[in-house]
Amino acid sequence: MSKMRGRVLIPLPNTGAMGRKRNNFYMRSVFILALCIFGLLQYHNFNYLDSRDALLSDALANDSADAILSMVPAPLHKYLTPHTRNHSAPAAAAVLQLNNSISGLSNSGFAAAATTINFEAYRPPNISEIKRQIVRYNELQLVLNEDTFGPLQNDSVIIVVQVHTRINYLRHLIVSLAQARDISKSLLVFSHDFYDDDINDLVQQIDFCKVLQIFYPYSMQTHPHEYPGVDPNDCPRNIKKEQAIISNCNNALYPDLYGHYREAKFTQTKHHWWWKSNRVFNELEVTRFHTGLVLFLEEDHYVAEDFLYLLGMMQQRTRDLCPQCNILSLGTYLKTFNYYTYHSKTNKKSYASSLISSNSLLGSNRNNNYNNNNNNNGRSLPASSSSTSFKNAKVYVGDTVNADKNNNNNNKIKNNMNNKRTSHMNTVTAASNTNNVISNNNNNNNNDNNKNGAQTWNYHVLPSLYSVYQKVESMPWISSKHNMGFAFNRTTWTSIRRCARHFCTYDDYNWDWSLQHVSQQCLQRKLHAMIVKGPRVFHIGECGVHHKNKNCESNQVISKVQHVLRIARNSHQLFPRSLMMTVPSLIKKSKLRKGNGGWGDLRDHELCLNMSLPTR
Repeated sequence: MSKMRGRVLIPLPNTGAMGRKRNNFYMRSVFILALCIFGLLQYHNFNYLDSRDALLSDALANDSADAILSMVPAPLHKYLTPHTRNHSAPAAAAVLQLNNSISGLSNSGFAAAATTINFEAYRPPNISEIKRQIVRYNELQLVLNEDTFGPLQNDSVIIVVQVHTRINYLRHLIVSLAQARDISKSLLVFSHDFYDDDINDLVQQIDFCKVLQIFYPYSMQTHPHEYPGVDPNDCPRNIKKEQAIISNCNNALYPDLYGHYREAKFTQTKHHWWWKSNRVFNELEVTRFHTGLVLFLEEDHYVAEDFLYLLGMMQQRTRDLCPQCNILSLGTYLKTFNYYTYHSKTNKKSYASSLISSNSLLGSNRNNNYNNNNNNNGRSLPASSSSTSFKNAKVYVGDTVNADKNNNNNNKIKNNMNNKRTSHMNTVTAASNTNNVISNNNNNNNNDNNKNGAQTWNYHVLPSLYSVYQKVESMPWISSKHNMGFAFNRTTWTSIRRCARHFCTYDDYNWDWSLQHVSQQCLQRKLHAMIVKGPRVFHIGECGVHHKNKNCESNQVISKVQHVLRIARNSHQLFPRSLMMTVPSLIKKSKLRKGNGGWGDLRDHELCLNMSLPTR
């Protein structure tokens, strides 16, 4: 025992082994916990998508009229059901209301007329009658349904729809507008460049908001054999200047940048856009004191039900998120449109059926499509046209393509300026963003696909836990990306209108390119846009001025838009609670470009400038 007591205990050196073991244990625990959480999220994602996959694959295979009708609430079927001229009672009542306002019929006379009018002997109006009706509509400025929804508030949204002749698409636009929240507070202005009784009946049938029709008075329809239509003495498009001077044809001394002469069917769109903008902001009595937003749409657009909600949210947050922004854009031109997901239970190739043309839904690369159809005459596509071509694209779940690489490929597409006018939509880029309601990745496109409009979307569904915010970004307004579903107020318009000469004399028959020229060359405060990364305005048109598919009445695109929005609605991806500004990918400074031509005729310059003259 004494020996034991005499021993001295020497402490072992602290090598840190126990500390390292303890740290390793904590790290392993954290890693295992994170792995479990990730597994639970994946399990939630997989189960969440099981029913969605079956719904989407079945839906995309069925684009019949009955299937599309089944996606629309029953009270709105009336907008999709074609009627023989004036057999619709609401349309007849609206027509009679307009005529009564003009002729001053009593209420009893109106009721009698509504019951005794005979539509069987309908005869299409001639040009003289059309001109008289256009003058009456434009002078009267009758706001339909104002007695139901009250007068327009100064801060309400005005929605201006440019309409030509595609009534089938217009029907679906109206249906989508009818389902939007707060649409009853808005004023719908339909601006027509073609007078058609069936279209008028459809528009006058609308009962969910205030409606006003205006008619572009200088159309080809009302001037078929004289300017602004086609004058018999107009110079042929491809005639040489020397020959034109000898023949003494109209405007012989002033061909466009590329030596071509005026084509009325292409100049009308720019004239119409400029006229309707001046008309809405500066001539209509109902908008005299309006200070809110004016949203620009076209007949072949389709809107999500939260587009007004999101537009209002963007307007409210402009001051703190983007003080320099003076344009709000709800539609974007993206090559690939992706509802984020990954589903290991499903064969990736089964998603090929969910592909859809980006040209149709987000707007086509308009000039690219037309270049292929006009190798000999070189006219670039105007702002109002569109095209679509569905291909067997090989894009599967999870496919992403480096945007810069795709841009480099697209930038290789050059036009021979001696024979073709420049294309302004060869490159469209977007940063991939999987946390967005609708994120986007660029898809591979070769030169042939660009010409044929074969860019595609890939649709997937984002679980609702990721949809608590909506991402937006800001950048200088670019005509080829931000010209669909965009809005601005009177302050911005006043600045644009002061630059009328720049707009009206710029040798480009595209209104959006002309507007970008105004921003770059004239405006002190350049056009700067806040863009929603999950588009709320879609392009459903499959045919346009230049491109005619075999089946221009196809419901394929419409069906797919309906189903995608239905999935977004059911998964609570619409009506976000807040906005988050993201930093856009590196944007090259927009260069000053040569116009696309088609606007060298001095008569077009003069007509355009005259539209800007004050009328009140």
